[in-house]
Amino acid sequence: MSTTITETNAAATAAFEDRIMNAALGWFDLTAVHLGSQLGWYAALAQSDGLTAEELAARTGTHARYAQEWLEQQAASGFLRAEEGRTYAERRFTLAPGAEEVLLDRGSRSYLEPLARMAAAASGQLEALLQAYRTGGGVSWEQLGRHAREAQADMNRPWFEQLGPVFAGIEHIDAALRRPDARIADLGSGGGWSSISLAQAYPQLRVVGFDIDEASVELARRNAAEAGVADRVEFLLADAALAAEHGPFDAVFAFECLHDMPHPVEVLAAARAAVREDGVVVIMDEATEERFAADASELERLLYGFSIFVCLPDGLSHRPSAGTGTVMRPDTLRRYARNAGWSDIRVLVPEFGLWRFYEIV
Repeated sequence: MSTTITETNAAATAAFEDRIMNAALGWFDLTAVHLGSQLGWYAALAQSDGLTAEELAARTGTHARYAQEWLEQQAASGFLRAEEGRTYAERRFTLAPGAEEVLLDRGSRSYLEPLARMAAAASGQLEALLQAYRTGGGVSWEQLGRHAREAQADMNRPWFEQLGPVFAGIEHIDAALRRPDARIADLGSGGGWSSISLAQAYPQLRVVGFDIDEASVELARRNAAEAGVADRVEFLLADAALAAEHGPFDAVFAFECLHDMPHPVEVLAAARAAVREDGVVVIMDEATEERFAADASELERLLYGFSIFVCLPDGLSHRPSAGTGTVMRPDTLRRYARNAGWSDIRVLVPEFGLWRFYEIV
């Protein structure tokens, strides 16, 4: 083997080694974020001018030795700032600039703490995921548990709260939502924030949300009551494929959920049967690339991450299943729509955070 080839191989090995090391550091950081969030440590730090480990532990009812190690790890990773020239017991820690909004501000579109919760939920099911990958089975949303359910709702909420302005800028969608006594269906309504947001943006609107996860339906009902719209927003523990039984609707929406559904064609067919002749059907799903490519963008990598740990295992936990996964490309949605009796899809909003809006026509 020539010296040049040997050097090239050595460089490639070193680069890949660095990549794995960086990935390991990222996992430690993300999991430490979950610890700090669940233990209330970030919130306590945000409410202070700096805390020692003893003070942090006392304020949160936690153990000082663990608090000390976590604080130092967070400072080592740049998530916190640490006072210099202090002893172990005296050193005070504060949040790094920008950290409060990203880790604590549930109303901000920069709020990313739910990513850590979702990763923790998936990590807790690794044995079940391994078994599913061996046998073709699945890991259901119910198995993923509270952290996954609440993480998805919290991560989507700041974006769903912008649905009113988005649709106000699309004339025919806005017109459908402004009809007297307008009534819409929200398929796969999850924590209910999409339904709540639309009800708040259109005060005459009545919304029916559908979801098959009982805990999500209960969460959505609580959220609607707290938001003061429970008189116009109801959530049903029902399959989205049964939407036609509760129609007709002036509009049917599926926000960030069709790729999870085991029977997307049946759901789109139900939407077709449920919507009025002059109504609209809108799908918000991931803003994927048109086709697969290696060495993809960070967004594509993120979507594949969600797919292999959450969305595809959940989809395959039902039988039979389309097994779509998170990375539902436009051609896949178009095929589903045509198989359901529709003509085509068209893009309404090309990019909205991680997502894209389609109209089914």
